[in-house]
Amino acid sequence: MTAVQTDLSGAVARAEAAVRASDRVRLAKKTSNLFRPRDGDRSAGLDLSAFTGVFSTTGATEDRPATATVGGLTTYEQLVDELLPLGQMPLVVPQLKTITLGGAVTGLGIESTSFRDGLPHESVTELRVLTGTGEAVTATADNEHADLFRAFPNSYGSLGYALTLTIETAPTRPYVVLRHVRFDRLPDLLDAVGMIMATRDWDGEEVDFLDGVVFSATESYLTLGRWADDLEGHPGPSDYTGQQIYYRSIQHKRRDVLTVRDYLWRWDTDWFWCSRAFGAQHPALRRVWPKQWLRSDFYWRIQDLEARRGIVAGLDRLRGRPAQERVIQDVEIPLDRTGEFLDWFLENVPIEPVWLCPVQLRDPAPEHVTDAPGEAAEAPGTRHTAPPWPLYPMRPGVPYVNVGFWSAVPITDGRVHGDVNRAIEEKVTELGGHKGLYSEAFYDEETFAALYGGEIYDRTKERYDPHGRFPTLYDKAVRAR
Repeated sequence: MTAVQTDLSGAVARAEAAVRASDRVRLAKKTSNLFRPRDGDRSAGLDLSAFTGVFSTTGATEDRPATATVGGLTTYEQLVDELLPLGQMPLVVPQLKTITLGGAVTGLGIESTSFRDGLPHESVTELRVLTGTGEAVTATADNEHADLFRAFPNSYGSLGYALTLTIETAPTRPYVVLRHVRFDRLPDLLDAVGMIMATRDWDGEEVDFLDGVVFSATESYLTLGRWADDLEGHPGPSDYTGQQIYYRSIQHKRRDVLTVRDYLWRWDTDWFWCSRAFGAQHPALRRVWPKQWLRSDFYWRIQDLEARRGIVAGLDRLRGRPAQERVIQDVEIPLDRTGEFLDWFLENVPIEPVWLCPVQLRDPAPEHVTDAPGEAAEAPGTRHTAPPWPLYPMRPGVPYVNVGFWSAVPITDGRVHGDVNRAIEEKVTELGGHKGLYSEAFYDEETFAALYGGEIYDRTKERYDPHGRFPTLYDKAVRAR
């Protein structure tokens, strides 16, 4: 037993007992980054607050990267603050401060290092998961719980909760130098994405970070970042935590420099660009807006209140304005089909800007034995290549682009709520992509099973939650239970 396991043994035992005593389990969290409607159950949930913080770290060696063992309820804001003084950071830091490490692994996370480092769950070497049997098990890629290790990403708490995770970490430097490159044609931008993903270079400069913004079909940008030890002649690092707005700087600056911490949270101050919906980008209001409220979690609380009370929706009805359908999605599209998706989206969905984040899996699919525990054997000892992450089966070696869009559209012309989201789901599936499940989903059960794990999920669910103490993934993602 490790020192971390010993220190947390009492908290683990209490959590196991709480699960065994419950027919239905939900997690108590102070924050959320989900945008699904919920069933209204706001009763006290399972308290896993003991599993917060960085418990231990190891340094890099010639044949192993540095690692950190971290509580599953640790927010990335806390994780970054504890690792940066050590000169380390997670390989992928999702865009919003209050996303938790466990949440990014059981859900999905992505950011501008994903074109080379993939998704957060790919840097996990060990998971301690509280399962529906009331047992906390340790899962790795090659132990008796390898089926849970592979199925846990994108399971959204339907297979259990991550108590601790051991993750690889990467070295940092003080600054990130940015270069905003404009494109007047989306095909040119996507060609550049392919080149950078293949070479990690643009115009003779190394690229360590890569994302982009589409303002229109004729105005889009790639932001290329690279590590730096100093300001390289820049008058000082820019500050987008107050009056200045990061996403607007992309259109007006060709070069920029940020401290590493400010770079990691460059999107959080304005929730990308969504703070404009609350008036926070109006210059007069922004001057008096408390700085501590310029955060994504504060905007989320306003959004959640509106979703429950419908105050703005009620005022719109009184003014004769059409109802709104929320269209809040992140989708992964193969790079060679991304142009088709963007053309369709810009023609059919009145939302802008749109975020682009190139991504590909880090490693080839692992070989595994089909008669491993929890798996149906084809023939004893048979080895074959399986989807590395079956609940979100991106293809190894294939470049993708995450397209993120977060707004609402009017429900007009005889349409009903969900029509636009359903059309997006159909287009994404047609193009060989997948969408994240943090927001509303409208799939029928057969289509959902084909896209998100199918029989592999069912077998894993039966093994680790045979009594159904956690909702199924379909119940959570589509039925909002």
